[in-house]
Amino acid sequence: MSPPIRVLIAPVTPLQQNCTIVWSASTKSAAVIDPGGETDRILEALRQNGLTLEKIWVTHGHLDHAGAAAALQEATGAPIEGPHPDDAFWIDDIATSGAKWGMPEARSFKPDRWLHDGDRVTLGDTEFEVYHCPGHTPGHVVFFHREARFAQVGDVLFQGSIGRTDFPRGNHADLIASITDKLWPLGDDVTFVPGHGPTSTFGQERRSNPFVADGVLARP
Repeated sequence: MSPPIRVLIAPVTPLQQNCTIVWSASTKSAAVIDPGGETDRILEALRQNGLTLEKIWVTHGHLDHAGAAAALQEATGAPIEGPHPDDAFWIDDIATSGAKWGMPEARSFKPDRWLHDGDRVTLGDTEFEVYHCPGHTPGHVVFFHREARFAQVGDVLFQGSIGRTDFPRGNHADLIASITDKLWPLGDDVTFVPGHGPTSTFGQERRSNPFVADGVLARP
């Protein structure tokens, strides 16, 4: 049976953030997750794949993940959903951060819908679950498609690493709890796209990640 969704990763910004386009295989309705920059490139990817942008989803308010959300919304009219409202202060700081990091086109925005733990977001005829996973930022969320065994986890977890917690309102203990209490129960077979770098599976990270592998966390 063919998967219900398709996924395309388009790294953007000088920080090579994994902007992710997901779409319903049957309706070609698409969501762009974390449009950090390079709006024209994102629009071209949608066009080349014959996709209609239905939603803009944001995992957290950092510049490289959300800096182009306003411009993408202006170009398409798609509503912005996410992150959790605890990241509002990060979104408000996007323009200032953009000037500092050489991305002057980045702008703040107001989401059409803030997201909370347990919410659902729809895309065409399919649905994603929302998990609030604080630690890297206080309002970070993760998007999970249960049938496809797929997650976009932003900067919570990476192949072989975890998100930084030295930013304002970051919290290492919260991050570890988000990974072990929210992500691991979804299943070892879940493939995830991180905010940066290559994809992996939860099972691989439970076996080998030097920060959150089962053997590491079990040590006294």
